[in-house]
Amino acid sequence: MNIGIRLHDTRPGTLWERLACAAGQGFSCVQLAMSKAVPDFRMDDAPNLLTEELAAEVKEELKRAGMECAVLGCYLKLAHQDEEEALRVREIYLAHLRFASWIGARCVGTETPPAAGPEGTACHTEEHYRLFLDRVKPVSREAEELGVTLAVEPVCSHIVHDSVLAERMLEDLKSERVRIILDAVNLIDSAHTDQADTLISEAVRRLGDQVCVLHMKDFVPQPDAPRPRPVPCGQGHMRYEGLLKLACGKNLPMTLENTTPDNAEATRRWLEGQVK
Repeated sequence: MNIGIRLHDTRPGTLWERLACAAGQGFSCVQLAMSKAVPDFRMDDAPNLLTEELAAEVKEELKRAGMECAVLGCYLKLAHQDEEEALRVREIYLAHLRFASWIGARCVGTETPPAAGPEGTACHTEEHYRLFLDRVKPVSREAEELGVTLAVEPVCSHIVHDSVLAERMLEDLKSERVRIILDAVNLIDSAHTDQADTLISEAVRRLGDQVCVLHMKDFVPQPDAPRPRPVPCGQGHMRYEGLLKLACGKNLPMTLENTTPDNAEATRRWLEGQVK
């Protein structure tokens, strides 16, 4: 099993210290968000900061730790109405795509929150979807030119909010370089926690062939909130059979979420123990 961790969930330190912590806890891959794991890194400066020289250093550190970069995170909002802002964000995505190619990252990961207005059903409109599609198309073309995968993560409160729309997005983009990060808990809102198994099974059925990474966490219902509370694997109501079958069948990396340095290793061991 290829189980990893978000690098910013390890003990604070330099890039190497965080990688060494992840390796020491038995992880084989990481999700790297430069602005969260590298001191003084600002996303606004990414086009200037993500150089070939920095990539060579990061690649060497990954190699020294025996670690794969499963996801290079770039979770900026794409669906901007303003053309100038959309172009600025696109340049940051392009910088991450280039950097991913240099360090050998499996994908650049992103989500689809609305750039303006509230999250939730207010952004579940055709207008929002069309705007996102328009903004992501040039990024997907750049990914194709660079030979890098752009992985979109559906989230129930975002524009691409379920497996049906994620499947439509893949069909509309028709790109060999756009794939899916499947975070099953992110597909579940508080109104549907009792349907979690059905939602996850449908997502695996519709999207399984296009998934390149799994995010792994658990959930605890909180009826007074829009979404359940995310917790480490094994501490909530999740059933993992379908997800683990998908992961093991395709040898997909699984990166843990919502862990702390004190429980990350135990969470990894618990997840490994679910494979029969």
